[in-house]
Amino acid sequence: MDVQEIKQRFGIIGNATGLNRAIEVAVQVAPTDLSVLITGESGTGKEAFPQIIHQFSARKHGKYIAVNCGAIPEGTIDSELFGHEKGAFTGALSDRKGYFEEADGGTIFLDEIGELPLSTQVRLLRVLEAGEFMKVGSSKVLKTNVRVVAATNVDIPVAIQDGKFREDLYYRLNTVPIRVLPLRDRKEDIFLLFRKFALDFAERYRMPPIRLDDEAQAVLTNYDWPGNVRQLKNITEQISIIEQNRNIDGQAMRGYLPSAMNHLPALYKGIDEKTFANEREILYQVLFDMKKDMNDLKKLVHDLMVDGADRPGFHSDNAQIIRKIYQGDESTITPERKAQSPIPYNDPIDRENIQDTEEFVEESLSLEDKEVELIKKALEKHNGKRKYAAQELGISERTLYRKIKEYDINK
Repeated sequence: MDVQEIKQRFGIIGNATGLNRAIEVAVQVAPTDLSVLITGESGTGKEAFPQIIHQFSARKHGKYIAVNCGAIPEGTIDSELFGHEKGAFTGALSDRKGYFEEADGGTIFLDEIGELPLSTQVRLLRVLEAGEFMKVGSSKVLKTNVRVVAATNVDIPVAIQDGKFREDLYYRLNTVPIRVLPLRDRKEDIFLLFRKFALDFAERYRMPPIRLDDEAQAVLTNYDWPGNVRQLKNITEQISIIEQNRNIDGQAMRGYLPSAMNHLPALYKGIDEKTFANEREILYQVLFDMKKDMNDLKKLVHDLMVDGADRPGFHSDNAQIIRKIYQGDESTITPERKAQSPIPYNDPIDRENIQDTEEFVEESLSLEDKEVELIKKALEKHNGKRKYAAQELGISERTLYRKIKEYDINK
């Protein structure tokens, strides 16, 4: 079966090279039992690829179970995936099979794998490596023969650095990677998808299909589509229902595209994202930056007052004005030169409180030093009681333990 036939069978629309390549990889890996990790932004249609893998594998007559890991609460995810014994927890009134037991001999698709809790990731790694698992509340080891296909829109390497995803599980899942392109990288497919959705909605709502003029097509194609295929389908449905004129021009099309989403600020990657682990640290960083700027400004003004004439590009007359103001001798300064002064002449200067450069000591701006100082103060305030110190700092007690050990803080 060629790529076009596969796209027709699974309802995939588009002719982009990257899309065709992803389908080819899915078909090639299907006959094996290798784990597959499908990556791509939300709304790109990743859910079609595990179905292709299952249908072209020797497991096609077995069960295919799709699980959205992000939709299951953390407290019940282990029970959903691996089952539980009667009485394992409150409400466990009977034994229950999990998805891995139900899908034995088939394929299980774990969507949003990046949302799995770390404790569940350990259980999943054991399934992938040994085909073994234990139900919640049981010590009996069970066997399962399941093909695992996972998908995520999370940047897993970044999640690994942040301690939110196990590195060994990532490499075990990522045996064969498949990347699904975002819609902005498949511009030749945008109008094809729009036309297909328009025909589907026209049939569903029993009305003529909408049509786009050349300008509307250009607007449609040049939009970034941050929500990808899902967003395109949603907007097509809106237009199909709302517009009485079935011929859409560029102006009408722009009215349905949220232009603000095209101008979202990009995240600056030059700073280690661990530095901003929470809002408290962000606030500290802003305050430290402001303090540093004020110290720099004070030092600059003082230097200009004392030795501005020696600075390259600084006019000697300006330096003379500043010195005379600084020394209190303003009688010889003409009104014209006062107006040209680089500092506001009419603003009073507190000469007694101007810091001498020899006494200027810049405070440490290291976040680590500040964090250590705050932890020590919190511990001292609460007489070494970590529980209350952690509450005072707005962090978990476990995080406080880790930081005390990391910074070697003497309690």
